Amino acid sequence: MKSQSIVEKIIKKIIPVLFIISLLGIWEAVVRINKIEPYIMPAPSKVAEALCTDFSVLWENMLVTLYEGMLGFVIAIALSLVLAVMIDLIPLLKQAIYPVLVISQTIPTIAIAPLFLIWFGFGILPKVVVVVLVCFFPMVISLVDGMEAVDQELINHFRLMGANKIQRFIHLKLPFGLINFFSGMRIAATYSIMGAIIGEWLGGNKGLGVYMTRAKSVYAIDKMFAAIVLIVAISMIVFGAIHLIEKIATPWMRQKGE
Repeated sequence: MKSQSIVEKIIKKIIPVLFIISLLGIWEAVVRINKIEPYIMPAPSKVAEALCTDFSVLWENMLVTLYEGMLGFVIAIALSLVLAVMIDLIPLLKQAIYPVLVISQTIPTIAIAPLFLIWFGFGILPKVVVVVLVCFFPMVISLVDGMEAVDQELINHFRLMGANKIQRFIHLKLPFGLINFFSGMRIAATYSIMGAIIGEWLGGNKGLGVYMTRAKSVYAIDKMFAAIVLIVAISMIVFGAIHLIEKIATPWMRQKGE
């Protein structure tokens, strides 16, 4: 049975890889058979070539984008934790702030990002602000919803044991909320790189967003796709890192799965 489960896990990992390879093969074949020009749709082999030949420049710009994304992501985590704790401890605060949070997500980021450039200049600050905005909402909402989902009977049990509000929060609500919080963090982690790219599109000197804008202006579509490959790779690595941190921070869930 154990060997069978290992085989099943291997198969589950192989299937998506084979599917992606198949899609790349079809893409390569369609481009070559129809003789599509590289400035319209480059073949995967051309993208791989651009990734290799321009890797040093891509790497330099990637580090800038990664720094902007992670800085904004960390700030968003801190702000979401503080606000979620305040909302849980002060119920009236949720009634006041929750609608504002929802309304803020209806405003397209691409529409307000130019304002940040006007207000904060062309440095790193407007990019970080964009990242914070796109990452903040899913994390604070997931944490608040997770803490509110705690069974009332458990809360009453803690009260009977003499636990005060702070103790109930630390030992009961927060552990429950962390499960949802990490789900929000995984979503926000992928948004962080996207937010940094959006900020770079609108203005800047370095970053993958700037690199893509310059490549587009000279119809170097293969280089644009190479940048996209790096963006996907960064996002997946950050996503995986959050998943690993979740396993470490919530050992009770790992034991439950076992």
